[in-house]
Amino acid sequence: MNIVYERRTDKSLHEAIQSLEESLKEASFGVLWQLNFKDKLAEKGLELKDDFIVLEVCNPKQAKDVLEKNIHVGYVLPCKMVVRTEDRKTYVGMTSPEKLIGLFDESELKDIAKEVEASLKKAIAASI
Repeated sequence: MNIVYERRTDKSLHEAIQSLEESLKEASFGVLWQLNFKDKLAEKGLELKDDFIVLEVCNPKQAKDVLEKNIHVGYVLPCKMVVRTEDRKTYVGMTSPEKLIGLFDESELKDIAKEVEASLKKAIAASI
């Protein structure tokens, strides 16, 4: 079970984040929050070799739909996307909404998760 979907891009970290945010907006997703792990760990005196930025993203309508079907899905919301670097290469990825929501074993939720995952994969493809 591969829970991570990731693609490499020739863009810089900041270009990839900006491009991803634009692609997400076109797909009706908003970025709710962003965490720069490298900077956060540096504040604590710890060094992380590569950049690792987490974006928590949400499509409000789809979030409402799944929460109304099963409030416990809120434990895996919002969707997490990552823009990171490794060996001077930039990667854009996400955790699989389909796999995460699949843990709840409800067919109605799985259909929405498939739609969300397809939209997010399309946003990644458009951003790289």
